[in-house]
Amino acid sequence: MAIVAVLQLIFFVTYISTQTLPTNYEYYTSNGISSGLSSDQTNFILNGKEISIYSGAMHYFRVPKAYWRDRLRKMRAAGLNAVETYIPWNLHEYESGRYDFGSGGSEMQDFLDVAEFLKIAQEEDLFAIIRSGPFICGEFEFGGFPSWLLREEMTVRTSDATYMKYVTRYFNVLMPILAPFQFQKGGSIIAMQVENEYALMWKNADMVYLKALRQLMLDNGIIELLVTSDNPDRGTVGTIPELFLMTANYDKNPVTQLDMMKELQPNKPLMTMEYWAGWFDSWGVSHNSKTLEEFEQVYEAILSYPSSVNIYMFHGGSNFRFLNGASDTDASDGNAAFQPITSSYDYDSPLTEGGDYTEKYYKAKELLAKYNPIQTKLPDVPELIPKIAYPTITVNQQLYIDDALKSLQSVYSEKLIAMEKLDINNDSGQSYGYIVYRKENLKLEANSVLTIEGRICDTIMVLVNGKLVSHWLENVKDLDQFGTWRWKDSYLTLTEEELEGATLELVVENWGRVNVVSYKQYKGLYQGAAKINNVELTGWTIFPLEFKKSWTNSLSGWGSVNLDSTGPSLYKATLTIANEPQDTFVYMENWKKGIVIVNGFVIGRYARMGPVQTLYLPAPFLKQGDNDIVIFEHFKPGGDISFSTEHIYAIH
Repeated sequence: MAIVAVLQLIFFVTYISTQTLPTNYEYYTSNGISSGLSSDQTNFILNGKEISIYSGAMHYFRVPKAYWRDRLRKMRAAGLNAVETYIPWNLHEYESGRYDFGSGGSEMQDFLDVAEFLKIAQEEDLFAIIRSGPFICGEFEFGGFPSWLLREEMTVRTSDATYMKYVTRYFNVLMPILAPFQFQKGGSIIAMQVENEYALMWKNADMVYLKALRQLMLDNGIIELLVTSDNPDRGTVGTIPELFLMTANYDKNPVTQLDMMKELQPNKPLMTMEYWAGWFDSWGVSHNSKTLEEFEQVYEAILSYPSSVNIYMFHGGSNFRFLNGASDTDASDGNAAFQPITSSYDYDSPLTEGGDYTEKYYKAKELLAKYNPIQTKLPDVPELIPKIAYPTITVNQQLYIDDALKSLQSVYSEKLIAMEKLDINNDSGQSYGYIVYRKENLKLEANSVLTIEGRICDTIMVLVNGKLVSHWLENVKDLDQFGTWRWKDSYLTLTEEELEGATLELVVENWGRVNVVSYKQYKGLYQGAAKINNVELTGWTIFPLEFKKSWTNSLSGWGSVNLDSTGPSLYKATLTIANEPQDTFVYMENWKKGIVIVNGFVIGRYARMGPVQTLYLPAPFLKQGDNDIVIFEHFKPGGDISFSTEHIYAIH
């Protein structure tokens, strides 16, 4: 009984103490706000009080708005005192001069109310670190750059006058939106990053550019601490130490990394801006994961050093629509080493893509409780949002690609041109999806050979009279066949017999622009001519197949399903939900390659080659009653659509 009494007393004292603890904001602002985050000494000082920043990365544009509060509360419950997010230029200025910050009418409108995100972060007792670019990397499409920049000659990430004209216009819109949410204005933002990993530019690093970005921010009312972030072994190449606090990015050898940072800027606080808690996945490569032991060892070493730290990613989220980035280790050969990233950005994070807890979450919570000297009130760990595996549904309608293209406005061009060069979307070109090049009334001799000069950006389906004649992309090894970026000056036999009045269609998919380099990344066919038997084809009818919601939802002419058909086609099924919708995962391993569209919104890409065989489908994308599931399959339909309560991984 005595032991029980002691335990009850401990519980009571603990309960009372947690009830009387101040919140994060109460602790730092109870006597008013007189100053922001200071790095003028060896420890961070916020409004006159020491602070160690324990942050986690979550990108609002990768998480449904309806779930922002849930994810942020889970982060605060782990003991974090800040959230870090990038700002994606390509989403907020989706066409040149047209902006969307939550009500601008773009395809991603529901993800873009950054002001609301910052309000919710503060309501959930978290400070905010903003990484506003203009370049963000983040394994995001083109590193956050809008593709319409490619329509003009410029050198991005430099003081190039044309590039800076557009950066200035964008920052003059963005910064006034962010400025009222600064800590010293009563908001959540305690620090802002200038550019991102700029030392990766190496010899091209342009200090005039960094100064110009800083001045744009100052001129638009930014008064909080400005920082840069780079791998410590790059030194000061990507920063100006007298103007910015340097922060570090790494995932191994934390003591060595932090020792380098201390040497680079003595008598300054240490901040690890990116401790990589996991890693992203690329198509055709095994699923990445980092063990709990690896995570714990490095995270504890950072905390005990001590260094402030931002876990990248704490909650990865999703690359919805066509917004994944890509890697390229050889920028000199126009797509040769291209490696696209999956739609899942789970990142093996403490919070999964669907917002579930992992062992890393509880380990982070344990370590933060151990090392944070300042005790503030934390919320209870929220209950999980339930997941469901809906019953399997059967596709019951089909629309062939040629029938779908009838409702698209075509563009004529004598030569093959990149999608970005099409004069559409208010002269902003085509950013995402597929581009179809059609040539009609061809006379094809038996065994005619199609040659495509240069590299394909990124994969191609070749149709003759509506029939697919190119290879399927079903397994990893298929990437080494005709039809992918890996081939240069590729060729394909079109027909074994002579054809009169034939129609040739070249359907090219943009798999995502590289997010870590600055070279020109056009998509489609543009590096050379398309020839048949060495004779160049000219006079192309071009269709921008963007899969915008309004277009997909207006498609008509659906017919019955032929499960034996091959080649690109759209397939429709209905998911009927009797009660409130719940989160689920669409399981696509029985299909080959394509995209999944739910109620008009593209939730992402699938590819049987793996590593991920599922697509996260959040409940906010669904509705009670009938939901349209449309599959754009490149090669052969699976017939049924199944669901899962979690991701499924497999390589083929």
